[in-house]
Amino acid sequence: MTSRASTLLGAATAVGAVVLLSGCGPSSGGDAKPATPTSAGPSLAADVPSSYDPCKDVPQGVLDAEKLGSPVTANSDTSSGVKWHGCRWVKPSSYSVSIRTTNLTVDLVRSRNFTEATEFTIGGRRAISTRQFDGPSIKEACTVDVEIKGGSLEFNLNNPKATDTGSLNSCDLARDLAEKVVPSLPATA
Repeated sequence: MTSRASTLLGAATAVGAVVLLSGCGPSSGGDAKPATPTSAGPSLAADVPSSYDPCKDVPQGVLDAEKLGSPVTANSDTSSGVKWHGCRWVKPSSYSVSIRTTNLTVDLVRSRNFTEATEFTIGGRRAISTRQFDGPSIKEACTVDVEIKGGSLEFNLNNPKATDTGSLNSCDLARDLAEKVVPSLPATA
């Protein structure tokens, strides 16, 4: 692995750690808020949807077209009950992305009031893009959640400024990738 690819993988891992440590909740004044739902709000699905395995089911043609390298398992379960199952890929000299199923529903993500939340549809499925990080690098990361039964398919993309795609909007990149992958979801998912 080149040192540039190692640096990008390290950056992707650091961003993933921020998401995991924060419980996927927005922060305020540097304090992370857990993603556990309130009694009046949307609820967290019981478990990660099993109808789609991003590590195996993302079409190889999409991975090849995007020049995404070999997958690295990126499963995680938090103490607050949030779970992710899937893989992370790095595009050399460009972005890194984790594509994972999660028990976070689109409604629950919307209820967290993340920065720059934008709702749309992909392949007839509800979706939302959000900026889930505070600080100077907020524009480098974007998360797109696409509705599936029992949660969502999540695209967590990190696009550092020092990369070939660093001048591009990370939410545009995440949404474009989601639009390529979502057609591979089974109709029952």
